[in-house]
Amino acid sequence: MASSRRFSIFVSFLLLSFLPDLTSAVPRKLFSLVQQQPLILKYHNGPLLTGNITLNLVWYGKFSPIQRSILVDFLQSLNSHTHMPHSVSSWWQTIQKYKGVSCTLAVGNQILDQDYSLGKLLKRSDIVSLASKSKHQRNEINVVFTATDVGVEGFCMSRCGTHGSTQSKRAYAWVGNSETQCPGQCAWPFHQPIYGPQTPPLVSPNGDVGIDGMVINLATVLAGTVTNPFDNGYFQGSATAPLEAVTACTGIFGRGAYAGYPGEVLVDGTTGASYNAVGVAGRKYLLPAMWDPQTSTCKTLV
Repeated sequence: MASSRRFSIFVSFLLLSFLPDLTSAVPRKLFSLVQQQPLILKYHNGPLLTGNITLNLVWYGKFSPIQRSILVDFLQSLNSHTHMPHSVSSWWQTIQKYKGVSCTLAVGNQILDQDYSLGKLLKRSDIVSLASKSKHQRNEINVVFTATDVGVEGFCMSRCGTHGSTQSKRAYAWVGNSETQCPGQCAWPFHQPIYGPQTPPLVSPNGDVGIDGMVINLATVLAGTVTNPFDNGYFQGSATAPLEAVTACTGIFGRGAYAGYPGEVLVDGTTGASYNAVGVAGRKYLLPAMWDPQTSTCKTLV
């Protein structure tokens, strides 16, 4: 039986959008003098995931080969060791700054469940069952992807993805495709948010709003899985609803970000697509900021 703990990606930028824009109410010089308190994620002395970690993938529902390749290429880019500026691997290297974390990720087995073996409306326990479809060793993370027409308990209401562990201390993660269900929540900034400032959405780098949104959420749950796999790693706040490596920096993709504005990012001169990271085969992605334990700040690639 799986642990009752679940880690959720809360779309906190929607909540922040209700706050007044302080920069418009306070002169810029005065606002710049306000000293921000450092963001601290406390280490709770629990085990972290280290070494060579295999990612086994379960594709639940219908994903096109192109959609699968976008996500797999992202995972393969994490340890590509490219020297290209703004690389996906340089984003992942921030993880190595966490005490006790030194790991590489590699894609392992992939299972296609295109016939919806558990139906199209899943409970949280079903995610654990799907994650168990693949052989699950200690140095592995089983990742479940659900397609656009699959509903998952809590999806769109309080989470875009989760990570957790079983009673036998096996880590798993789940991310859903929100394109037809809640892109304003789980695929922002590639879709206008439901609430808050209605700024024009960014053009997604791979031409697929749902999948590019999944990349953001996949990056988030992977960082959380490695740095807080068993509820006693790095986090701030309550262990049942923690702020983790990336969720502590939700909504930040570039310099100058604020509620409803993702920050300054790179733009492809040909397609107009927004990105901040480059992966294998030159594929572009938009990755969220990650908390840097050396500076106690949210670190962006651009």
